[in-house]
Amino acid sequence: MSAAGGAFGGNRGLRPVPPEKGIFPLDHMHLCDLEKIEYLNCLKTAGHQSEKCRQFSKKYLQCRMEKNLMAKQDLGELGFKESNVETPGGNITDRVDNQEQ
Repeated sequence: MSAAGGAFGGNRGLRPVPPEKGIFPLDHMHLCDLEKIEYLNCLKTAGHQSEKCRQFSKKYLQCRMEKNLMAKQDLGELGFKESNVETPGGNITDRVDNQEQ
């Protein structure tokens, strides 16, 4: 038995460090339900191909930031840069994130 790991392999004595991203308050007041439902419906109809639902994902994250459900951050840092993007096949495509449907 390792002294550092304890009887069940835990890190006793070490303080847990929270992750930088991914943990934020739940939407208990349902402030962004419409955006969430739009995104999830898009995923269903697109066969869970998230790239096809980017505009809904962006809209959902914007709502969460506006309602202080997550830290405000530049959308470019979250992968929503409006620029030419090279696809895995080597093709150049235009990514437009402000497109309304």
